[in-house]
Amino acid sequence: MVVNPVVRLQDYRSHPGRRPPALHFTRAELTRLLGLYATRVIKGEWRDYAICSGPESASFMVFKRSHENPQFVISKLDNGARGRARQGRYVVTSRECKLSQGHSLDDVLAVFNRPLGLVTI
Repeated sequence: MVVNPVVRLQDYRSHPGRRPPALHFTRAELTRLLGLYATRVIKGEWRDYAICSGPESASFMVFKRSHENPQFVISKLDNGARGRARQGRYVVTSRECKLSQGHSLDDVLAVFNRPLGLVTI
């Protein structure tokens, strides 16, 4: 009979070779993001999405076409990640340009409620 050793959960979590846990969106945040995505899909503006999680950020990426680069990236940043907590925990970017940054998801998603305007060069 083989007996496996008992390992304390606290010792396993603090193991030096273990990677830090990935940052995730909460259920409420994901519901809010998917609701916005659904309304944009109905309008024909967005067609696909992807979710990426890492130790410093979680990202919700939306695509106009699934084989292209993301049109928008909505990111949730770790509060301790290099002093970003002062700037805001959530960021919306589009093609390397920061569109909005704030401390709540609703604050940064307000950028999608702005009316479109004509830009002259």
